[in-house]
Amino acid sequence: MSRHRIYSVSLASVYPLYVAKAEKKGRTKAEVDEIIRWLTGHSQQTLDDELAKKTSFEDFFATAPGMNASRSLITGVVCGVRVETIEEPVMREIRYLDKLIDELAKGKAIEKILRK
Repeated sequence: MSRHRIYSVSLASVYPLYVAKAEKKGRTKAEVDEIIRWLTGHSQQTLDDELAKKTSFEDFFATAPGMNASRSLITGVVCGVRVETIEEPVMREIRYLDKLIDELAKGKAIEKILRK
């Protein structure tokens, strides 16, 4: 089975798209960062460092300080696929992030997005 191309894409190349999607709907870059930090356990400084290093999605999730245990509560459809049924771990993490950004852009309260 071949690896998906997205694994080698840098988070830094997709990050501006996440921010643009959020800002287009009246949300902020700070909220995008908060979501990424909540999901991965990064501090703002380590997130900024990973973006500057152009870390791939695969390495970004593999080296995350502490993936949030509550991420398993993230459910729903992204790109026509139910995130909770994705078996490949890296792809599931990427889709979790996509789903959280989608929820932000749809106007969901940050407390609900972060499953608080």
